[in-house]
Amino acid sequence: MSESHEIESEAADFSPPWPLRPLLLAGLGLATGLAVHLLIGDLSEDKFSAALLAELAFITVTAGLIGFTIERRYWPAALIFSVVAGAVAAGVVWWNGTPDQWSGGDGWRGVALFLAIAIAAPLFQAAQDRGRPSFPYASVHDHAWTNIVLWGASWAFVGITALLTLLLSELFHLIKLDFLRDLMREDWFWRVLIGAAFGGGLGLLREHDVVVRTLQRVVLTVLSVLAPVLAVGLIVFVLALPFTGLAPLWEAGSATGILLACIIGSLILANSVIGNSAEEERRSPALRYGAMGLGLVMLPLGVIAAIAIGLRIGQYGFTPERLWVLTFVILACAYGLAYLVSLLLGRMEWAAKVRPANLNLAFGTCAVALLLATPLVSFNAIATRDQVARLESGKLTPEQFDWRALAFEFGEPGREALDRLKTSANPKIRALAVEAGKAENRWDVAQEVASPEAVLRKLRVLPTGTALPDGAIEALKKEQCDQDEGCTVLVADPATIAIFRNNCFAAKRDWLCSNVDTYRLADGKWAATSPPAPLALKPEDVRAEAEAQHKAYGAGEVEVREIKRRQVFVGGKPVGEVFE
Repeated sequence: MSESHEIESEAADFSPPWPLRPLLLAGLGLATGLAVHLLIGDLSEDKFSAALLAELAFITVTAGLIGFTIERRYWPAALIFSVVAGAVAAGVVWWNGTPDQWSGGDGWRGVALFLAIAIAAPLFQAAQDRGRPSFPYASVHDHAWTNIVLWGASWAFVGITALLTLLLSELFHLIKLDFLRDLMREDWFWRVLIGAAFGGGLGLLREHDVVVRTLQRVVLTVLSVLAPVLAVGLIVFVLALPFTGLAPLWEAGSATGILLACIIGSLILANSVIGNSAEEERRSPALRYGAMGLGLVMLPLGVIAAIAIGLRIGQYGFTPERLWVLTFVILACAYGLAYLVSLLLGRMEWAAKVRPANLNLAFGTCAVALLLATPLVSFNAIATRDQVARLESGKLTPEQFDWRALAFEFGEPGREALDRLKTSANPKIRALAVEAGKAENRWDVAQEVASPEAVLRKLRVLPTGTALPDGAIEALKKEQCDQDEGCTVLVADPATIAIFRNNCFAAKRDWLCSNVDTYRLADGKWAATSPPAPLALKPEDVRAEAEAQHKAYGAGEVEVREIKRRQVFVGGKPVGEVFE
């Protein structure tokens, strides 16, 4: 008997039919939804404490893992694993603190925690199948894909349940029975419904293993067919680089993200071809060579991504986001190296080398993801030290320094560094640190504070010859009009100005630019007003209008007009959009 068939046999013996499982998991989901509602009620996001988030993590992770791992035999093992994993998740979430202490990149800690749990689950399931700490690749790989299919199908079941509930509510509404409509306005109803539907759907699917395996094979078959397509595209891309050069990649700000997405796609599609074992490997030459091509290009793509993020870091220094990207690039290069070595050693039988490499990489990725989910490795602290060092060494002038990031994007280490810089010996650093510390939100901090003279050099004021009103220059600093190609300012009256960014309006595009900010003088301060409603044009008219806009803007044909309008008024106050 082959390893794959042996694993399936053991799994089947371990998972006998359990008719009560759908009902039990539906009840567990219902209880989870109710518990979540009792914990959060109608709290807004800014009122979530670290303890509350930890409780939510424990409940949801424990219940979710029970749903995916519990079996009729040896069910205590699944309960213990789920509770321990839930406790670990709760501890990590509590350790990370309240949301107001997070930085812009801390959301990736949640992604890392989810990834660690998603990898740990099939490893436990494989050991559970054999009743001992053993991790056969065929079993781990099979459980991983099964969990993915179950996850997607269960959420699809939730969506269908929600639509059915909506349909029934409208049906009863026809006969003036609105009890279901009233329930749908309650938060607790939706939380309980989603929990019960997810648990019930998961339980039903797990009781129909043949259906799930069939769906899994369909998904893998479809993905495997795409492997040669992606392989050809990526190989052509890599071969074209010596002729095009890497300069276009550095000019594209999203190059690293696109390259990482290609590596992840290559990893998924290659594994859909090699299967759980040699018996399940796709034998079509096109598919096999396609998978080999994907394994061949993963490392070159990873190296290019590493160079791209390395150049970015060398030029602008560390930020939490760049450190996360660097981490993902290192993992991608590790997978690419493993696949390339497997190709060189195994050649046509390279899949036999890749499978154990996948298992080792899974253990490593799980450990790294769990570590990065905790504050033990603080990307905020690393980025703060690097950026402050660049400021204090003179690599960045105080005007060039990103005070917004330090105050609002680097978490607690950034705020502590900002407090230290308020007492700096450099008077310019001290003044800008104090100004950034006064800001109530990130938008109140200018990315680069420029002198009024520097701003004025980048301005075109209309009508020609008109002087800027007093104090308007402060509003223009916030608009960053000293950068790029500057701005055009239309002075409507001494208390109203409109600001246009030249790099938007002056460029020929296939879309109309509506980037206009208006400021009015009120109580001695210039404040932004509400933006106007966007223009409604037919798609075929957009290009012609865009060209006309470009010509008129370049010629300075910018003006303010008084117009009549039709609009609904209630109690003398306008309501809704303008009719025309």
